[in-house]
Order: sequence, then C-alpha cells, then structure tokens
Amino acid sequence: MLIYKIFRRPEWNALVAAGETRGAPVDLADGYIHFSTAQQVMDTAAKHFAGEGDLVLVACETASLDDALKWEPSRGGALFPHLYRPLRHADVAWDTSLPLGATGHIFPESLI
Repeated sequence: MLIYKIFRRPEWNALVAAGETRGAPVDLADGYIHFSTAQQVMDTAAKHFAGEGDLVLVACETASLDDALKWEPSRGGALFPHLYRPLRHADVAWDTSLPLGATGHIFPESLI
C-alpha cells in the first residue's frame, strides 16, 4: 500500500542531499513523520498547504517502512500513518511536483 507525504521543495531537497530526514517542523515537534493515505492526502494539502506552490508529493510503500510505521487516530478519528524513524530517500517509491492550480493543488490522476 502506498502512503503519501507532502514536502516543501527545500525540505525535499534537504532529504535528497542528506539521504534521510526527520521531517518538516511539524514532524519534529510531534516526534514522528506525518503521512496520509490516498483518501486523505488531498484534504491534508488543502488544510496544511493551502495556497502554497512548489511542493513535492512523495509516495512510500508501507511494507518498506517496517515496524516504525504506526496507524494512529487523528483528524476526525481517522487512522493516519505516522513514521517513528527518519524517512530515508531509499524508502521513496516515487516523487512528483505538486503544483498549485486555480482551485487548489493538482494531484496525479492516479490519486483522483
């Protein structure tokens, strides 16, 4: 199963350069890296990245994240995937730009 993380371009560039990351400031504050499922990621973008362009959508296969991935209740009691270890560049199945359009972020057709 694929799960998704949205990075601002400088955060993504830092992950690529270093080979891993502990996440964005919100992730560092909470002690884990926030991910979303395919059904959650558009709401995540609208809620936490509204109006922001130059984002990167990253997909990771849950099987590669092992026991460090926990499913925990969050928004409205829905279970969200949280990663309790650094995210490694090698964990990334694929990445793509997440541009901002006139009505919000433009997601790959596979997620719509």
